Amino acid sequence: MLHVLAVLVAAMLFGTTGTAQVLGPDGTTPLSVGAMRLIVGGIAIAAITFPLAARRARRSPIPRPRATPWALTLMALTAVALAVSQPLFFLGTARNGVAVGTVVALGSAPVLAGVAEWMLTRRRPTATWIGATALATAGVVMLGFAGGGEAGTDPAGLAGSLGAGASFAVIAVSQRRLLDAGWDPFLVVGAMGAGSGVLALGALPFVDLTWLADPAGIAMTAWLGVATIAVAYTVFTWGLSGLTAATAATLTLGEPLTATLLGVVVLGERLPTVALLGLAVLGAGLALLAWGARTPRDPEPFAVEG
Repeated sequence: MLHVLAVLVAAMLFGTTGTAQVLGPDGTTPLSVGAMRLIVGGIAIAAITFPLAARRARRSPIPRPRATPWALTLMALTAVALAVSQPLFFLGTARNGVAVGTVVALGSAPVLAGVAEWMLTRRRPTATWIGATALATAGVVMLGFAGGGEAGTDPAGLAGSLGAGASFAVIAVSQRRLLDAGWDPFLVVGAMGAGSGVLALGALPFVDLTWLADPAGIAMTAWLGVATIAVAYTVFTWGLSGLTAATAATLTLGEPLTATLLGVVVLGERLPTVALLGLAVLGAGLALLAWGARTPRDPEPFAVEG
C-alpha cells in the first residue's frame, strides 16, 4: 500500500502545476516555463537521488547491474520522453483546447502503458485494472468536458496529446524494466531528471526569460522544478518499484482530481454538476485500483536482457 500512496502523492504534486502557473507572473510562455522547470528539476533531482543511490549501493550486498547499452538506452529514452512530453502536451491544448488536450493526454497514458506492458510481459491486465482504468478515465473525460470543451478535430493537436500520453507511458514502462533488471530506483529517476534538464538547456536561446526578474517567477520555477519534477518523480519511481507500470500510470490520474480541487479551493472556480460527478467517478476508479494493488506485485514481470 505504501507504493500506491507514493504514486498518489506524486500525482497530487503533478496536479499543482496548473495552479502554480496561474499564480505565476505575467509574460510567461509554456516553452519557457517548461524549460526552466526541467532545468531546475534536473538539478534538484540529481542532488536528491544520486547521493541516496550511492548510499544504498554501499550498504547493499547485492552487486550493482552492469551499465549495458540496453540499460543506458532505456535511461536516455526516459530523459527524452520527459523532455518532449511538455511541448507535445502544450501543442495539444493549444490546437484543441485545454479540456480536450488534457483528456486525451491523461486518458491515453494508462491505456498505452497497460498495452505496452501486456505486449512485453505477455500477461493480460487484471480485471480490476481494466475496471479501475475505465472508471478513472471516464471521470477524467467528465471533468474535461464539464468546462464546455468540444471534440477536437485538429490532427496535429490530437497527435500532440497522444504523444504526451505515450511519453509518460514510455517513462513508466522503461523505468519498470530497469527496476526489474536490478537498477536502484533513485539512480533510475536521477538519470532521467538530469538528462531531461540537459536537453532543456537547448531551448534557452529561443525563449524569453525576463519574467524570472519577478520574485513570483522565481517562486513558481522553484516549486515546479523541485516539487513537481524532483520530488514527484522520485516518489513516483520508488512507488513504481512495487507496482506494475500500468497500475502506476492509472494512479497518476489523481493529477486532474488534484488540479480540479485546487481550482475550486485556491482559484475560486465553480464546478458544474457533471464535474462533481466526474470527481466522484475518478475517485471511485482510483480507490478500486488502490484496493486491487494491495497485494505485492510479481517482482519479475520482464525478461532481463542477456
